Amino acid sequence: MFRNKEYILAVYQEGGFTKAAERLFVSQPSLSASIKRIEDKLGAPIFDRSTSPISLTEIGKEYVKYALSIQEKEKDFSRYISDHTNLMAGKIRIGGSSFFSSFVLPRLVSEFNESHPQIQFEIFEDSTKNLMNKLVSGNLDIIIDNAINENENIISEVYAPETLLLAVPKALKSNQSVLEFAMTAQDIKENKHLDENMSVKLSAFKDERFILLNPENDTGKRAEKLFKKYGISPSVIFHLDQQVTAFNMACLGLGITFVSDTLIKYDDSERDMYYYRLFDIGTNRNIYFYRKKNHYQSVASRKFIEYNTK
Repeated sequence: MFRNKEYILAVYQEGGFTKAAERLFVSQPSLSASIKRIEDKLGAPIFDRSTSPISLTEIGKEYVKYALSIQEKEKDFSRYISDHTNLMAGKIRIGGSSFFSSFVLPRLVSEFNESHPQIQFEIFEDSTKNLMNKLVSGNLDIIIDNAINENENIISEVYAPETLLLAVPKALKSNQSVLEFAMTAQDIKENKHLDENMSVKLSAFKDERFILLNPENDTGKRAEKLFKKYGISPSVIFHLDQQVTAFNMACLGLGITFVSDTLIKYDDSERDMYYYRLFDIGTNRNIYFYRKKNHYQSVASRKFIEYNTK
């Protein structure tokens, strides 16, 4: 009954017979007939055809759950066979947010490919939430992110530590009171911000406007906690999804934002900005590689993580 499960899954994933038939390169009547044979064998309908768009029956929901599980096991076995026949050949599907996909992953992939040129990579850019869902569903092998993992089905391994900094336009008056602690991008690249004696208090900038990330984002969560901890009600002009976007807007002089030292180290543009370290443990975090628990991990994926965490 799961022999032609790809037909059921295609209709479920595409939301209808027409798009599913196009995806499978079969005619719609042929697809409908194949699904009807599966339903006849089950003795119950899988799809409720009276709804628009088409929906699953209760039995259909169970069928899809088991079909997806079988499909994932088949993919795991294919990777296992590939590892044993091709050794270090294969493909790694890796995901990251806009920043990681644009700045960090290209460099990691390039360096790894110098010693493993036969490995192919697919890089996926999306929000942390969507990437985690894709990892759990088996559509990604690895994610790189700085979010705290709360999913018991996901394993994390530390790639590198990072520190959150305040990115402040040089033109802002608040700089005057803490100018001796102001750092340039070059200072950050030389790790001068790791000296705790270079720390300032968040209250020095309490009267300025801020550009923050949404609370769903780890940087947004940490900023929110810092303001609450020190009793500051910030004037927020934007809540955004991506750290890079917030940083670019701050660089236009629109306000202050929180950025990671990782971003500053990867950014080669000339910016009219000062950077400040805050004296608070909440500004310290790690960047992680995430992978799915109890999921076959190819030799290529394992080597990639080992190469970048040694």
